[in-house]
Amino acid sequence: MSNLIVPEWKVDPGRVRALCTTRQGGTSEAPYGDGAGGPGLNLGQHVGDDAAHVSANRAWLRTLLPSEPVWLNQVHGANVVDAGAVAGVPDADASFAATPGVVCAVLTADCLPVLLCDLAGQVVAAAHAGWRGLAAGVLGNTVARMREGGAQQIQAWLGPAIGPRRFEVGADVLQAFASLDPAGRHFALQPNGKYLADIHALARLELHACGVDLLGGGGFCTVEDAPRFYSYRRDGVTGRMASLIWIDAL
Repeated sequence: MSNLIVPEWKVDPGRVRALCTTRQGGTSEAPYGDGAGGPGLNLGQHVGDDAAHVSANRAWLRTLLPSEPVWLNQVHGANVVDAGAVAGVPDADASFAATPGVVCAVLTADCLPVLLCDLAGQVVAAAHAGWRGLAAGVLGNTVARMREGGAQQIQAWLGPAIGPRRFEVGADVLQAFASLDPAGRHFALQPNGKYLADIHALARLELHACGVDLLGGGGFCTVEDAPRFYSYRRDGVTGRMASLIWIDAL
């Protein structure tokens, strides 16, 4: 479907299925629409959208999935939960699953969604990697939990996020990544004293540091592609996209 992005893995993981929604389609009205006057596919319940519209959008998404997604209360931290063992909506920014049919999911609108799976297609994960979560080690924690669940060789796909020409940050963010990027190679100083940060590159650094070298995605900027993506940095009041991954049942 044109309103979905399907990750292209470096190595085919077999039974793993994954997708990322855009703002196109759905039932939500402005400012949660498609940016061109049409309805939008907002999946966030916490952004002020009509609850009935969000419910309808989630119901449509559910028709594409083997089960209800395990939604998270994302707090920009580094906690990772087992999606197959939680109840309710846990405070976490990543989940993993080794059980077929369990759907890991994260919501974003500028923060970086990262989908991961092992090459054997036996463990999957989804992480919400804003700069705070990245600096706190959310990707490293996710990889560690996957390995505890039996994953060996792991690959990752980086979804739509704010791009390096648009992600202006202060010196506090530069300092937060001092151990990961001590030379500040992924921060470009601007005339106003701020920096342009490359969140995709920072995520790749963190993944490389924990032994994940098969990486894909990373070519979408949520801010610059208004017809396709929600962006909190661009619009303030806006919807959320979902990135989801699961293992097909036999």
